[in-house]
Amino acid sequence: MRELQRGRFARRLALAFAALGIGTAVLTAVLVNTAFGNRFDNYLADQRRVRQQQLVALFADAYQRDDGWKTTSLDQLASTVTMTGSEAEVHDAQGRKVWALADADADAATLKMHSDMMGTGDLGPPHSLPITVNGQQVGTLDVRVPQGSIPAVDKDFQTSVDQLLVGGALAAALAALVVGVYTARRATAPIAELTRAAEDLAAGRRDRRTTTIPNNEIGQLATAFNTMADRVEKEDELRRAFAADVAHELRTPLAIQRSELEAIQDGVRAPTDKAIASLHDENVRLTRLVADLEALASAEAAAFTLERRPLSLADLVSDTVSGLADSFTDASITVHTDLDEVRVDGDPVRLRQIVTNQLTNAVKFVPAGGTVTVRLREEDGWADLRVTDTGPGIPADELPHVFDRFFRSRSARADGSGIGLAVAAELTAAHGGTLTAESAVGQGTTFTTRIPAFNN
Repeated sequence: MRELQRGRFARRLALAFAALGIGTAVLTAVLVNTAFGNRFDNYLADQRRVRQQQLVALFADAYQRDDGWKTTSLDQLASTVTMTGSEAEVHDAQGRKVWALADADADAATLKMHSDMMGTGDLGPPHSLPITVNGQQVGTLDVRVPQGSIPAVDKDFQTSVDQLLVGGALAAALAALVVGVYTARRATAPIAELTRAAEDLAAGRRDRRTTTIPNNEIGQLATAFNTMADRVEKEDELRRAFAADVAHELRTPLAIQRSELEAIQDGVRAPTDKAIASLHDENVRLTRLVADLEALASAEAAAFTLERRPLSLADLVSDTVSGLADSFTDASITVHTDLDEVRVDGDPVRLRQIVTNQLTNAVKFVPAGGTVTVRLREEDGWADLRVTDTGPGIPADELPHVFDRFFRSRSARADGSGIGLAVAAELTAAHGGTLTAESAVGQGTTFTTRIPAFNN
């Protein structure tokens, strides 16, 4: 059914091309025909004007030759006027009638015979033309000249042009149809493939991509589709990995609790304080894991739930460091702070979580006697927070994964879910910033948080 619909679309596109070609050819034919008609009308009008000026010159010569109007001389012009198929009447400068062809010895039958022989056609409307001699008007010629007719050779030429235009229109229609079919197939082929790829992707084939990518807007659409498909496939992989990681993290404490409880139920192990404490520890571990998962989900939606307000990032960092003082004391780690006053527009709870996750991460890695330095500066409109430790550093193969979910370095001293830095990265991105890590084995690690500074 879809293939049929795509075929109909291609046919409609081809017919549209053909219709456009026919319409263009017909419009061209009409315009050319109209232009020829106007040109011939102008040609006939020029002929009439020439006849009129010839007659005016004829009567002006007669006046100048006789030094006035003489009827006998004007009668001699009757045959010439008759030959042109015209009607003429002369008035003097005072408007008195001097001479008329009708009053001369001009036979009407002879006049019609000359008109038919010359093919001059019917008489046109009357015109009053001044007769001037030496720059002075000496009379007026009231004249009607024949309308004129298109010569047979001109008619044949116009007919041949019309036939040529009709033939050109048919040829253009055929060419437009051929080009339309070819163009329609080329234009719809990438669309058809893109449609099939989208259907396959929706059906679950995450590896489906488009291979036909023309260098036009359809190609841009195909590229965007492939990019979207890559992201969908990547998201699927992340979801599967996330589900596997969660299952793995939950399996161990649940297995321990189950074995402990079954041992107590079977009488193999007595419900001693130690056994109960072990079950409690595993329950705490499960609770902590669930809380971390909730934090991660919350971080992913943080962009929609941030409660922003202008605040002093220096005060927030200082308070956070003070709140973790006992943890650093227990781990025998010294903390130094170097905080400039920098204001940001952010969610204080989320920002505190970003700093807390980085500092607690340092507790896991920095050995006893080590130091952690927290430095805050404003650089080029950004709040630049750096947490530098003197820990063992992160191996080069682990550094790209420190912000991955559930990732735990081999050198971590304490157990954890491996979610803390992933949450911090998500929350930083929600604030429009970035969280990066620089490290080398044996030289410690520096985490840099950059978020836009707020200036009134």
